[in-house]
Amino acid sequence: MIKKLRRKIVLINMSLVSVVLIIAFVTVFISSYNKSIMNMKESLGRVLMFAQHPPEDQNIKFEIGKPNQDVNNFVEPFFIVTLTDMGEIDTVSDDNVEVSNEVLNEAVETVLSKTDSFGTISSLNLAYSVLDTPTGQRIAFLDITNQKQTIANLLMTSLLVGVSGLLAFFFISLFLARLAIKPVELAFEQQRQFVADASHELKTPLTVILANTGILMNHKNDTIEQQSKWISYIKAEAERMKKLVEDMLFLAKSDAAKMPCVKSQINFSDISWSCLLPFESLAFEQGVSLESKIDPDIMLQGDEKQLRELIGILVDNACKYSLEKGTVTLTLSKHQDKIKLAVHNTGTYIPEEKQKHLFERFYRMDESRDRKAGGYGLGLAIAKSIVDNHHGKIHVKSSQAKGTTFEIYLPY
Repeated sequence: MIKKLRRKIVLINMSLVSVVLIIAFVTVFISSYNKSIMNMKESLGRVLMFAQHPPEDQNIKFEIGKPNQDVNNFVEPFFIVTLTDMGEIDTVSDDNVEVSNEVLNEAVETVLSKTDSFGTISSLNLAYSVLDTPTGQRIAFLDITNQKQTIANLLMTSLLVGVSGLLAFFFISLFLARLAIKPVELAFEQQRQFVADASHELKTPLTVILANTGILMNHKNDTIEQQSKWISYIKAEAERMKKLVEDMLFLAKSDAAKMPCVKSQINFSDISWSCLLPFESLAFEQGVSLESKIDPDIMLQGDEKQLRELIGILVDNACKYSLEKGTVTLTLSKHQDKIKLAVHNTGTYIPEEKQKHLFERFYRMDESRDRKAGGYGLGLAIAKSIVDNHHGKIHVKSSQAKGTTFEIYLPY
């Protein structure tokens, strides 16, 4: 699907550029051709005027290819044929060119067979203009070899430039298409991975529920109290599934920008205190010291429910992954024009190559430990979505000596 989309983008770009280039080159070609025709008409007009009113110097010669400042300058070779009223050749003025009788007769016969007073004879590379006189007709012929060569060169240059331009733009378009499709490809791959991981995570609790249900079905005559162990297992797995589905729904809504974010002015300091207190018993059971450094009365425009969940996720992870007899510290303070929330623990060092994956969905740094703790690898992904909803930034710092710190910067 991604390859087809990339090909379509390239095809559309190439089609648009081809149309633009064709229009541009056709416009230039037609303009040049029309200009060439106008120049031929002007030159032939001056030739006829020169023949009708010759200059005083009858020995004037035209140097082909060299401009002359004289008003009666004609760059291209020309000759004039005067016809009698019977259509026979009377005189030929070909002082500056050499014309064979064969070419002369063919040119005159071609002109006489036509009704237009101006035109071209392609086979002879001549343009002509006819002037009616009292005694017959006067026909001026102009060599248009150079004009035809110029038009041919222009056409060839346009084709070369067009083909070269299209080839160059093809590779540029291919590069830009790959660059433009990259986020879509990444999103598609993430979605595919997300569905695969979600299916895998749902498979385990469903298997447990079905197994426990099978046990209950095999003991139909037992009371609920006698089979309470299996029922409690079913309930526990169902609750885990419910939490997993809720987390996935939260992330799906965040991706679709449909997650409701009810913002109001809240006391973030009080919220941080109230979120930290429930973890004292958990920290005590795990042999972890829970500390806090919360500046008072830090006000924030945000969604209280989401921010409570954010703090809960970070503190819960910090307690789970802290070393035995370690310390978890929650810090809340003002940092320049931002609010800084930091959760630190003296836990295991997180290598840099793993830090960049921490906020990915279903990512587990330690598979066995996460499953034992009952996690699905969605907590930090949800935390990042909440921070993004509040236009903040989240990142992690970890070292062997100091432990791991998750830092969040939120605007007021």
